[in-house]
Amino acid sequence: MKSLTYLIITIMIAFWFGVIAIFSIQNITEISLKFLMLESIKFPIGVLLSFCIGGGMVLGSLMTILWECSKYLPQRDSRKISKEVDNF
Repeated sequence: MKSLTYLIITIMIAFWFGVIAIFSIQNITEISLKFLMLESIKFPIGVLLSFCIGGGMVLGSLMTILWECSKYLPQRDSRKISKEVDNF
């Protein structure tokens, strides 16, 4: 069952890489990002899309790891904290 999950994930990633490649070839228009008074260099929109998707995949995997690690941290007793606040 686990190998089927990995197969589906791999197919989804391959599909998105294909979509990005097709989108990049059809939209070669160069853009530059502007934020407040700053402006970046000009590069094709497909490159920007690739970086955004890659960054999202990395952040998504890091969030999953952090979520799993937080399950193993000792949990605080909320009743103890509320008693300390009441006594303050």
